[in-house]
Amino acid sequence: MKASYHKYILNFKRPSGTSRGVMNEKETWFIILEKDGKKGIGECGILRGLSIDDRPDYEEKLKWTCANINLGKDKLWEALLEYPSIQFGVEMAFQSLGSENPFLLFPSEFTSGEKSININGLVWMGTETYMKEQIEEKLATGFRCIKLKIGAIDFDTELQLLRFIRQYFSPEQIEIRVDANGAFTSNLALDKLLQLSELKLHSIEQPIEKNNTDRMAELCKITPFPIALDEELIGVFNLAEKEELLLKIKPQYIILKPSFVGGFRGTQEWISLAEKHNIGWWITSALESNIGLNAIAQWTFLQHNLMPQGLGTGALYTNNFDCPLTVSKGQLWYDKTIKWQFDFNDF
Repeated sequence: MKASYHKYILNFKRPSGTSRGVMNEKETWFIILEKDGKKGIGECGILRGLSIDDRPDYEEKLKWTCANINLGKDKLWEALLEYPSIQFGVEMAFQSLGSENPFLLFPSEFTSGEKSININGLVWMGTETYMKEQIEEKLATGFRCIKLKIGAIDFDTELQLLRFIRQYFSPEQIEIRVDANGAFTSNLALDKLLQLSELKLHSIEQPIEKNNTDRMAELCKITPFPIALDEELIGVFNLAEKEELLLKIKPQYIILKPSFVGGFRGTQEWISLAEKHNIGWWITSALESNIGLNAIAQWTFLQHNLMPQGLGTGALYTNNFDCPLTVSKGQLWYDKTIKWQFDFNDF
């Protein structure tokens, strides 16, 4: 078996804002496997500044992975414990290589086009006008669950945007999730949660920064509406430590990004623990190209979680790869009539 790795820069159609700043491009890496005339591909979806494996030796670890590919998927997963995005890329590449079609990793009623995945519509941070435009567009195209990134502009303005939705749509008509990306200070977090609770929100992701577990546990105990952990899960590798974290904080939900938590195997560990302790969960992508998104979507369908998942179509980028994933009325579909526009020879 031969393995190689390749860097690819995804360019945003327009700058995309988070509480950590504005992104114009997104770096990603592909692992390509070759064996007996077949090829497989996996995406290592690192997000600089957020991924736990954003380290100076990242490319060196990719090189090592390709040189040691014959260790196999399971041994590599263990060896790459501190590099969750590479774990995901390796898992995906092996699954791709072993499939009849390198992009049909997990055949199901989803990939046959019979069933869809319920997803949320993501509203990016920006000016009030831009955020309002996005909200109106998501509502007009049939989304019934909207997720807003908050924490970058004035909080009162963000409350006005949320009131704008609630003015026209009840919680039964539109589910609203918000993601603070850890933007609230510990001492003001509860006050902001109380203000947000008037808007009948579904949940808030990561209201305060990770590693403030005592305060996060307090907030989860007294919060007026559900809290979902996201960044808090990043960098927790050991199964016992995962369970210890959930038992200490007792969140209402956890949010799982395979590129951040050790691929499918790491995600499955978190799901098993969450269900053991009656904690809700859903899966989201992490700005991967359509290569990685495709794999995450196919695997997510097999988990039979009917809640809206955090999956898109990769439509954020100017240089993504055309693929069968499409969105209609808040549902992610796999349209078999659309062919992949990807050439292994380009890498």
